Amino acid sequence: MIRQLLNVVGPEQGAPVRRMLVALAVGAVLQGIAFALLVPILEALFGSDPDSVWPWIWSLLGVSFLYCAVYYDSLRTGFQAGATLSRTLHHRIGDQVASLPLGWFAPERVGQLGQLATKSVMDIMGVPAHLLRPLVTSFLTPATVVLVMYAFDWRLALAATLTVPVIVVVYRWSAGLNQKADEARTAAHAVTGGRVVEFAQLQPVLRVFGRGGRGGWGAGTRGLDDALHTQYEASRKVLVTGVPGLISFALVVQGAFTVILVTGTYLALDGGLDVAKLLAILVLSARFTEPIAETAVLGSTLRTARSALDRVSDLLEQPQLPQQDDPRVPLGNAIEFENVSFSYDGTPVLSGVSLVMEEGTMTALVGPSGSGKTTVSKLIPRFWDVDSGVVRVGGVDVRDIDPEVLMSRISVVFQDVYLFEGTIMENIRVGRPSATESEIHEVARLARVEEIVQRLPDGWDTKVGEGGALLSGGERQRVSIARAILKDAPIVLLDEATASLDPENQQAVQEALSHLTAGRTLLVIAHRLQTVAAADQILLLDGGRIAERGRHEQLIAADGRYADFWAERSRAQRWRLTRQYS
Repeated sequence: MIRQLLNVVGPEQGAPVRRMLVALAVGAVLQGIAFALLVPILEALFGSDPDSVWPWIWSLLGVSFLYCAVYYDSLRTGFQAGATLSRTLHHRIGDQVASLPLGWFAPERVGQLGQLATKSVMDIMGVPAHLLRPLVTSFLTPATVVLVMYAFDWRLALAATLTVPVIVVVYRWSAGLNQKADEARTAAHAVTGGRVVEFAQLQPVLRVFGRGGRGGWGAGTRGLDDALHTQYEASRKVLVTGVPGLISFALVVQGAFTVILVTGTYLALDGGLDVAKLLAILVLSARFTEPIAETAVLGSTLRTARSALDRVSDLLEQPQLPQQDDPRVPLGNAIEFENVSFSYDGTPVLSGVSLVMEEGTMTALVGPSGSGKTTVSKLIPRFWDVDSGVVRVGGVDVRDIDPEVLMSRISVVFQDVYLFEGTIMENIRVGRPSATESEIHEVARLARVEEIVQRLPDGWDTKVGEGGALLSGGERQRVSIARAILKDAPIVLLDEATASLDPENQQAVQEALSHLTAGRTLLVIAHRLQTVAAADQILLLDGGRIAERGRHEQLIAADGRYADFWAERSRAQRWRLTRQYS
């Protein structure tokens, strides 16, 4: 576990942990020596010359003083290492998550990642502060005691040594009993965490259908009810399987002391060992078994910490999007797909897609839901790597471009907008952290965010809530457009950017988008007829393939799928809700 801990924190941050380990090892050895000094002290006290005890007393005091100094240093270093671990792990987890392909973020990962960044990190923080000390002491102190016992009576020392393999075997057996049960319990907790978040987020839907009232905790969603039951069963199994191992380990430790006791008694009765030395060695033997017995109490905590280390290690070992050692710089802002195929978890989404978006032109993607439109927009900033084919920006494969350079050229306004916890100004500033307040106010004016700010109680300092929950969908979209304008990137990707806006402000935001997209390479996923008709190029996707391409007039004249799409959308604009009378 110690080696795994050092691997998780990395070589740069491992120094405090290594220093603490050295201090703990020295302290454990000093503790064993202090226990061993009890033997000559008791021999002198019960012997014919009690005054001979003083040199041993002074030796014990000296060793105890050294132990206290080392103990203090290891304690201070342990808490420092715990704080360093927390900071390091959160940074490493954050860096790793930011480098993983978005395909890794399946829905079940929400609860797992949340538990990983909170409970798992806390469990690992407790290793240097609380667990390493008893762990090191339980091995090194008994080992020191046994080695010293050989100096006093090799027979009792040999008896103690012979019990060690039995103790190790039973310990491993008891730990193995709970390993699978602990893993199942951890997985159940992660699933339950995700279901609880889901239950909270879906309250509007649940209440509309009468599932959110009292007693609806499990009734509102069957998945939550099942998750809670699975968590209960997993926790119960840990207790059931852990008891036999805990009892067995306690018995074998007590059995080791009994073996030493019986051996010493036999030697004393046989005359081969005086009573004073026997008494002293039995005291020493008690100190041999006591630290080992403490590991049984720590067993569950150690397994929890090891499981947390395993989960963090597994995350850190997930393959990142590969990067070139010698990245290339795009020459321009044209976009090209060459025979691109892509799938989600083995399910094909795009197949043999080839297209060119010339620099400074507008391309519109249309087609039925699930045809791959959003996937095309997410392959350009390399949220995923393609299964086959090439995506190029400025004539360079996106896999050969430094990710920061690639993203600096792209502004994205997706349909599903997420705002960070903070103020409106802080969320807009994400587009360009170095922007001045006047620049932020200007883009806010263009996106009509100023109107939102004026009616909020704290103006620019109003908190938007988690995910922007305190703003409406249209308001969140306008903030998203404002930060895209602020970024001022040469490539703009719009995925239903005006879908959540009310008719009153739609025209104003369309004007802001015109300012955002002027002279830029623009990809639009839209169903609004005015947006589609104005495109320099229209691509109709169907079943992951480009079924038709061309300008609006050309595709209407071809009287194919696009013409049907246009006719259907035109009819939909005339839909009205009417009351039926019987």
